[in-house]
Amino acid sequence: MTEETPSLYYTDYLELDKILGSQHPKSNEQTDEMLFIIIHQAYELWFKMVIHELDHVRRIFDTDNVLDNAGEMSIAVHKLKRVVKIFEVVNRQVDILESMTPMDFLEFRNLLLPSSGFQSLQFRIIEAKLGLKMDQRYKANYYKNMRPGGFNQRDYDAITSVESEATLKSLVIQWAERTPFFDESLWREYQSQFPAEDGIQKFWSDYKQIYKNSLNGPVEMRQLEELDKVFYKEGLGEFSVGAMRAVLFIMMYRNLPIFQQPFDLLTTLIDIDEMLSQFRYKHMLMARRMIGVRMGTGGTSGAGYLEGALRQHYIFKELTEVSTFLVERSHLPELPKAVKEKTSFNA
Repeated sequence: MTEETPSLYYTDYLELDKILGSQHPKSNEQTDEMLFIIIHQAYELWFKMVIHELDHVRRIFDTDNVLDNAGEMSIAVHKLKRVVKIFEVVNRQVDILESMTPMDFLEFRNLLLPSSGFQSLQFRIIEAKLGLKMDQRYKANYYKNMRPGGFNQRDYDAITSVESEATLKSLVIQWAERTPFFDESLWREYQSQFPAEDGIQKFWSDYKQIYKNSLNGPVEMRQLEELDKVFYKEGLGEFSVGAMRAVLFIMMYRNLPIFQQPFDLLTTLIDIDEMLSQFRYKHMLMARRMIGVRMGTGGTSGAGYLEGALRQHYIFKELTEVSTFLVERSHLPELPKAVKEKTSFNA
């Protein structure tokens, strides 16, 4: 007779003894420090879940053939939307932390030195997996200096190791560059609205003139030169000309069946950037409220550092800037039959 397997118990399944026994305030006045610890531990649990989801999405895109109307694209978008929801919760936790007053914080602040939220390895890994490189960070030397308050060698190596992997941003760029909708064979029946420029595909030759006609006055007219640079010559940031054209095309014709999920993907990436910016912004305001213009516990400039990171740490800024180059829907060129068939679910 075999020994009966014991039934699973809630506390054991969640390992609550470990979790609930991991709060060890350093001060005698433990009430507010307990809040401080629990909020930051909750951050780290949510960050672990975000990393789990980002790794799944990167695996989906790390292929030569991501089908826009297949199940994997839907899964990727769903998981990225979950990341947005997680950061909505994380951002609301700041409101709870702000129930602590500056004098409450001062009771234990000096006991935290030189540790700092700057040292959150998981948050830095999230940024790196999304596509933020070490040298693109505000005051990059903060990250590279193995000083008290900075990263230890193990964590620094972990971040740089992640940067050597394919980031979500790089994989999305590769996906966009593979967009098959500008094969010249699909555009043979396209009727140009304007005289075609030499060496430019017919649709994009027309679009330059349509965009020019949508601009108002000499100030806006300067954007024509930027359009030429981004979509005809150089691309933007890390996005090539081909990738930028694909993004713009998806955003313009997002109502076509096959573009609905790609459009959802692009807007969700923008949402993630906004959620991360809100996280930085709320922490900047909280730092000003709690410590004024004092240095942070880890040796950064405190609120000043957070403000700089807020301005500089946008990962998918190329996607938000596409809006600069949109025209009215009523002015969009009519797509030829072959392209419409290619963008239908029956293609």
